[in-house]
Amino acid sequence: MDDFMRAAIEEAEQGLAEGGIPIGSVLVHEGRIIGRGHNRRVQQGSAILHGEMDALENAGRHPARVYRESTIYTTLSPCSMCSGAILLYGIPRVVIGENHSFMGEEALLRSRGVELTVLDDARCKELMARFMREQPALWNEDIGE
Repeated sequence: MDDFMRAAIEEAEQGLAEGGIPIGSVLVHEGRIIGRGHNRRVQQGSAILHGEMDALENAGRHPARVYRESTIYTTLSPCSMCSGAILLYGIPRVVIGENHSFMGEEALLRSRGVELTVLDDARCKELMARFMREQPALWNEDIGE
């Protein structure tokens, strides 16, 4: 596993430790993390702070070129909201920890030319499986069911 996915997993673990949903993300530009975040819907009472959205928010404002040269790492397949943000900012590459617990908008991203790499990471799957088992109502709320 590379350092960037490891950092995304650390974010997911931090979210879980805070009582939230264990999904983490980092935005990487030119070999360094420029934004990191985790799902903070519970902690912040937010409707939109998924891991990817939090990482983008924490990256701050950048010229469009920076996003077009970046890769976003996420522990779970991106939902429609997060995929929309990836498309809006023209992020060309997404590295996904796992997509067994939840299959996001991967077909949409691919159809728009985004390069996806799915790692099928055991730690990512374990974090989500445990969370979904222990907090099914919160998980269903997060994915809009």
